Parts: sequence; structure tokens; C-alpha cells
Amino acid sequence: MSSQNNDRKITFAKAVNEAICEEMERDDKVIVFGEDVAVAGGVWKVTEGILDQFGPDRILDTPISELGIAGLGVGAAMTGLRPIVEIMFGDFLPLASDQIVNQAAKTFYMSGGETMAPMVFLTSMGAGRRLGAQHSQSLHSWFAHIPGLKVVLPSSPYDAKGLMKTAIRDNNPVVFIQDKVEIHQKGPVPDPTHEYTIPFGQAKVKREGTDLTLIATSSMVPEALAAATELAEDGIEAEVIDPRTLSPLDEKTLIDSVRKTSRCITIDEGYRRYGAGAEITALIAEQAFYDLEAPVRRIGAMDVPVPFAPSLEDLTIPGKKQILEIARQMFE
Repeated sequence: MSSQNNDRKITFAKAVNEAICEEMERDDKVIVFGEDVAVAGGVWKVTEGILDQFGPDRILDTPISELGIAGLGVGAAMTGLRPIVEIMFGDFLPLASDQIVNQAAKTFYMSGGETMAPMVFLTSMGAGRRLGAQHSQSLHSWFAHIPGLKVVLPSSPYDAKGLMKTAIRDNNPVVFIQDKVEIHQKGPVPDPTHEYTIPFGQAKVKREGTDLTLIATSSMVPEALAAATELAEDGIEAEVIDPRTLSPLDEKTLIDSVRKTSRCITIDEGYRRYGAGAEITALIAEQAFYDLEAPVRRIGAMDVPVPFAPSLEDLTIPGKKQILEIARQMFE
């Protein structure tokens, strides 16, 4: 793994684009297809320029049929290719769920290890873009629930590139989810001459602390870091951890942190009920209960369809304000 080059900053979308292009150059079995991915460069411009570089045999625009796109990808993966299938909005994953959940995730197990489905389902998550209830959900916990799928939630351009390269090389189906709010934000990423990958199941300690553990995913990582900075002014040193992958989950790093700090809040943009935060909270209760000085708290999106009105939408999204409020309550 290469160290970061802080002189070069690129967007999340560009980081994923570089990862795809580098892997397509390295392995001619890597292909890309989805709605508007070729000529238009994708709705988020993640695949911009790939058509010019690799041609229409390696990147294909598809009809508007998520089930068909996913099925094409599963078939291609089972017969020797490594497809990257873009489902432009995570809200559309339910349309493709039979192929993702009942075919891709189960191929290796049902064939006794004879057949693999090495593929990446590239999609988006998150509210805050004023796109309405059908284009603003965070459904990552649905797929983390399914054995046979790996679920990746990068929170920075650096992580996005390294995790995407790992996803493309993995022999299992990977659901790679980028947050819509973060996709055009910039961050440090090494020059392409310095190749690196990031292993799955390896959480990242974004900020060290001794008093409180904040476990945050995807777009909630910057919110947790901002809250930690403000809490430090109150004399509360919060440790911020980004799991980076929900499946596999780096349980050890999370548990070790909570045992050190004795307090924990989970922050995830998915709906609060039955979500990733609930699973991590249960894990901590099982493995670090006697180390806790306060109950584990979880913060998630409000359990309502995401409103279209900006003022209402903003109320449903968790963030720094809720983190600060709950954290301070834990020390009263």
C-alpha cells in the first residue's frame, strides 16, 4: 500500500474512475455496463472518458432495466468476465435484487465452489440532493444482511479508489456504494504511478480519542469528525472510526476502541430501525458490555420517506448536531 500524496486532490468520482481505468488496463476481463455509463459518462460522471479509452466492447450502455442489467452481469461473471454493473441510484437496487441476492450471492455456494461471480454492483446512497423519496434512500444494510455479498462504503476519495480496486479483483460479488453528497468532493489521492489497494474488513481510525468512540459510515464520517473537534473543546476526546466495509466487518477494531473509551455512538445515514448502526450496537453489547459506562447510542435517518422539500429533508438526515447532543448527554 502506498502512502498518500497530499499534493494531489481529486474528487470521489475521479478516484473511482481512476480505479476502474487502471483495473481495465491491468485485466482485459474487466468490463463496465449500465444506464448511460458509456456515451454520457454516467449520471455521476464516474465512467467519464472510459468509452474513448477502451471502446464500446469494454463499456456498454444498456436499456432501462435494472433486473436485466444485473442478470447480464451475473451471466458475464459466471462465464469468466469481471463486470462492473452500475445501478445509478441505490433506490433501484430492489428492482435487481433477485439477481443480486438469489443469483450472484449464492452461485459459489450452490455450485460447491465450482462457479464464481466476481463482479461489482456500483451504486449510490444518501439524501441531501433534493431528489425526492425514490432517489434518496440508503439501503446498504439490506445487502449487508445477505451472506455471499460484500458491502463497501467508502467515505473519502482515497478510500474509494483503494477499495474499488480491491472490489474489482475480488472473486465474490461486491456491492460498492458511493454517497451522492460526497461524490464531487475532493480529497488527497496518490498519483496513479503509486498503486495501492485497501483490504476489505479493515476499519480506519480517523481520529484517536480516549473518552468516546464514534463509529460512523460513509457521509457520516465527516459529521463525526466535525463533532469530535467540537467535543474536544468541552474536554471530551472522541475517537472516530470508519468501518469502510460492512461485510466483512472489522469487529476487533471497533470492540478494542469501545473497551478503551467505555462509551460509544454509532452514526449511519440508513434508517435507524434495523440498520447498520443497530447491528454494530448489538455487536458491542455482546462483546464489550462490561466495559461500558453508558448504554450504546445509535443515530440514523428519521424513519420516514425522504421528503422533497429541502427544509424537511434536512431534518431527516443525521449529522453533527445530533452527535453533539447525545455525546454530551452521555457525560452528564
